[in-house]
Amino acid sequence: MRKIFVLDTSVMLYDKTSIHTFTGNDIVLPLVILEELDKFKERSGLIGEAARYVNRFLDGMRSKEIVDGWRLDDKTDIRYTFELAPDMYQSLPEGLDIGYNDNHIIACAIYLKDKYEPQEVKVITKDINLRVKCDAVGVEAEDYFKDHIDQDINQIKGYVKIDSTKERVDEFYKNGKIEVEEELNENLFVISKSGPQKSFLGVHKSGEIKKLVHKIDGLFNVEPRNSEQRFAIEALLDPEIPLVTLTGLAGSGKTFLALMAGLWGLKAGNTEMGNPISEAMGGSFGYDRLIITRTFQPVGRDLGYLPGSMDDKMQPWLMPIFDNVRHAFKDVSYFKMMMEQGDVEVAPIPYIRGRTFNNAFVIVDEAQNATIHELKTIVTRMGQGSKIVLLGDIDQIDTPYIDRQSNGLSIVIDRFQKSKLGAHVNLSKGQRSGLATIASEIL
Repeated sequence: MRKIFVLDTSVMLYDKTSIHTFTGNDIVLPLVILEELDKFKERSGLIGEAARYVNRFLDGMRSKEIVDGWRLDDKTDIRYTFELAPDMYQSLPEGLDIGYNDNHIIACAIYLKDKYEPQEVKVITKDINLRVKCDAVGVEAEDYFKDHIDQDINQIKGYVKIDSTKERVDEFYKNGKIEVEEELNENLFVISKSGPQKSFLGVHKSGEIKKLVHKIDGLFNVEPRNSEQRFAIEALLDPEIPLVTLTGLAGSGKTFLALMAGLWGLKAGNTEMGNPISEAMGGSFGYDRLIITRTFQPVGRDLGYLPGSMDDKMQPWLMPIFDNVRHAFKDVSYFKMMMEQGDVEVAPIPYIRGRTFNNAFVIVDEAQNATIHELKTIVTRMGQGSKIVLLGDIDQIDTPYIDRQSNGLSIVIDRFQKSKLGAHVNLSKGQRSGLATIASEIL
């Protein structure tokens, strides 16, 4: 039996294609939804694009023949209708103010439930509060699950621990590689032990566990403090891996390692300073620019519009980057000079669309606050010779409508698990200070 779905505005603004997703079922749009879409149609970025897309689609549906109150899209076998029955609000439970748009949706769902019984009626919304209100008044409601993963993202660590024999450990150190005996994903890192004394770190590539070979050294040196940071450095510097995701608690070194790798990649691409990476890759590797971007999601109360130029507006979001540069070099003047020369560029996410980044090292900080559609916009900007690094703490999501299982970073990690183009490392140990580590765990 066909189901009836009442779509909330939050779903269509989150994913413009959601209007086509419920194949073989019916979609009802309360007229209040159109008023909400109208408010967003002139907004810049993905939200404005989504509102305009849905409006254009619905405008095109006006030419469809109406049969029993429904307009049929033959391509998807979805029927559409708008609902504003005169007696719809009589079924609204007492205590719910009709002045709130969410309550219009609840009234519509209850009215449809009575009108089309026993056909199933369900509200689809990204709004947690609306789902709770629906449950309280006996209306079925659920999240939009198209962009949602089932597995707890913390279970994807990016590395595995494997027991080994003394002979295999000796073979690894002798040859720099061994053939795998287990089924492993590409670019999965390995901690292998044989008793308390024999062990090695490696990475799985094309059926072999190979030695880790990349280091950040030369003009500045970065020493990994644990095996996870060693894996992160290997992934960040491997020119055969264009996509790297790093997760971990606050102070685990995600931003610091990515920033140092990006700056070292710039150094490696400068022939006047020497070119160790490029020489190792036959002269074909090295970055022209370091691009830094992040979501503009404040923690706590927003400060509103900030005055000044784009650089002035970006200053609050650049402070974590400057903190890491100051920690590494005790000074930020040279880094600022690189920004002035264009070697380092800050590119806010809303202004990335339409651009192409060739031979660039791109860092996306706080990626857990981005939707999969925002991250898709960024990742698809990558051109030849570029690398993109997505950083984030899955336990610090500040954006409404997404959670641990539906934020863009978690989805990217999940979908690139088996791809040779991606590598992931979860940094579980804090390095900022003992206090910061304990605070992340107990507060």
